[in-house]
Amino acid sequence: MEQRLYFFPKTENGLRRIRNPWYNKIMSSNLKYRKNYTEFGEPYQLVLPLNLEGLIPDDESVRLLSHELEELDYHLLYQAYSAKGRNPAVDPKTMFKILTYAYSQNIYSSRKIEAACRRDINFMWLLAGQKAPDHSTIARFRTGFLSAACEDLFYQMVRRLGNTGELSKETVFIDGTRLEAAANKYTFVWKDPSENGKKRCS
Repeated sequence: MEQRLYFFPKTENGLRRIRNPWYNKIMSSNLKYRKNYTEFGEPYQLVLPLNLEGLIPDDESVRLLSHELEELDYHLLYQAYSAKGRNPAVDPKTMFKILTYAYSQNIYSSRKIEAACRRDINFMWLLAGQKAPDHSTIARFRTGFLSAACEDLFYQMVRRLGNTGELSKETVFIDGTRLEAAANKYTFVWKDPSENGKKRCS
């Protein structure tokens, strides 16, 4: 049998009180789906997005880095993304800031950068409310999208620092990357044993 709810018109003292038991049951069941913003109970902080602006000191290095990188030209980086595809999970400019700041803090692993975006307040501030990227997104950005614009962005950065007098350009740093070679301890031969071997062969 179908149950119907009937609403009564206003009276002089306001709305009549609805005494339908089915209506009261439905209204009480809806209370279960209301979001509880006090996840750990009343004594704890509300579970709401917080403004991190006041938690980052004015002289923090992440503020200076974000300010300097904000002025760069990112047109090559944005051109690496397809205009017909879906929007990136995180803004490319923000991703470049995160990657640059991670390198300055000696964080190079994609998984460690992902963990920092979820736990470190400085990385959260750079995200500015955006969802933290996962390690696969960071890896794709670093090896794919950024490769076309990386040299141009860092050249802009060096030129900007030079124009402001932050770089003296008197010292040149050479990359010390280790490369795999065939000269290991099993293939290395001293000169004397090789000369003796030649004499025996002759």
